[in-house]
Amino acid sequence: MMGPSHALSGAAVWLSGSLALDYFADYEQSPLALAVGTAVCAGGALFPDLDLSGKVTRNRGGATVARTFGVVSLFAAEVIEKVSLGVYYATKLSKDPRRNNGHRTLTHTIPFTVLVGWGTTWLCATYGKWAVIGILFFMIGLALRGLFDKWAERAGWVIVTLVSAGAAWFTYANLPGDRGYPLIGLAVGVGCFVHILGDLITRAGVPILWPIPIKRRMWMPIRLPSKIALRTGSKTEVVVLRSIMTAVAVLSAVGLVAPSVLERFPTDL
Repeated sequence: MMGPSHALSGAAVWLSGSLALDYFADYEQSPLALAVGTAVCAGGALFPDLDLSGKVTRNRGGATVARTFGVVSLFAAEVIEKVSLGVYYATKLSKDPRRNNGHRTLTHTIPFTVLVGWGTTWLCATYGKWAVIGILFFMIGLALRGLFDKWAERAGWVIVTLVSAGAAWFTYANLPGDRGYPLIGLAVGVGCFVHILGDLITRAGVPILWPIPIKRRMWMPIRLPSKIALRTGSKTEVVVLRSIMTAVAVLSAVGLVAPSVLERFPTDL
């Protein structure tokens, strides 16, 4: 699945999940908290693809998300890709094939998702202000790159970096810590999990059951049958799937925000 589809799926899942919590559990979020959670979840839904590196010194290649912050994020992607490949070879079994890159290995597993979600929460709770600002900066940047990919490509990584930094600082200054901070870790974890599910419905699949060995393979890709699996970049993904996710996101946002807006204009009927 392509980057914009991943980011949009993260936003749609967070908004629809927030609507469900508001309706069934009476868990209300401020518009800012809702926007932050949506952006972080959208960014988290792109984070696993930082295992696809490119040519760092020439700022070429790699996943779309790897170019978010220019050469810096490309270098980070190369490090993550090499670590993922190392874990693959350290844990592979006899039937696992040889690989020359670590894409769709470690970062596309449930343990990684849990670790990233828990780690984000721990960083925010332990180091406070600067950890929160740094995480928000990074995730908002990924979200901008995914949700507004055409704009981000035209604007360049410097503008994306500056916008991300400003948005992160503003968010930290206005987001209540008692309920806002714990949601950051949850949003990152949910976003990563949504990414895995998105790749699971493609023809390549993901090793979502790692580290459970299956038929002498530790990295068995789990996928839909070829006849119904999604082809990356196809019209089904770009037109149909994105249209559905956009509708879900917009309707959920309206359902969440409209009541609070209407409460400001009470009317007697």
